Amino acid sequence: MLKVADYDSKALEELYDRYSPILYTLIKKIVEDKAVAEEVLADVFVIIWRKISNFNFEANNVYTWLVTLARNKAVDKLRRIQSTENLPEYNDEYEDEFILPKLSKVIDKLDLKDAELAKDKFEEALNSLTDAQKYVIYLAYYDGKTESEIAKKLNIPLPTVKSKIRVALTNLKQNLLKGVEE
Repeated sequence: MLKVADYDSKALEELYDRYSPILYTLIKKIVEDKAVAEEVLADVFVIIWRKISNFNFEANNVYTWLVTLARNKAVDKLRRIQSTENLPEYNDEYEDEFILPKLSKVIDKLDLKDAELAKDKFEEALNSLTDAQKYVIYLAYYDGKTESEIAKKLNIPLPTVKSKIRVALTNLKQNLLKGVEE
C-alpha cells in the first residue's frame, strides 16, 4: 500500500493480482451480473489509485479496507441500478462519505491469509444461524438495505428488525467464538 501511495503502478498490479479474486467474488454476490461486477471491480481499483491517501497506514488493515471498499461500491452500484428515486449525485464528496471505508481503530488487523483460514469457520458460524437471522444479515450486508428498508421489505416494525439484526449478530459472534473457547 505504501508503494501504491507513491503511485507505483507495479504495486497496484500486485495488489490487484492478490486481492481481485476475493473482491470479485464479493462484488458478484452483491450485483450478480458478471459485466457489472467486472465494472465495479475496475472502479474499486481506480478508487484505490485516486484515494490511497484515505487509507489508514497506522492501522495497516489492508484486507478489511479493501473488502469494505468493494462492498460499499457494489451496494451503491446495485442501488443505482435498482432505484426508481433520485439518488445523490456520485461525486468525490459522495465517494468520500459513502464509499470509502471508515474503519474503527479498535478492530483487529486481518490479512488475506488469516481471512482465508477463517473463511470455513465463518461459513460454519453463519450456517448455524436460523434462516430468518441469515436473511436479515444478507439484506443488510449484501443488499445494503437500511433497517427501515428491511422493515418495509419484510412488512414488520422497525424495532423488530433492529432486534432481529442484534440477535443475529450476537449469535454469529457466539458461533464464531465457540471454536476459540473450546
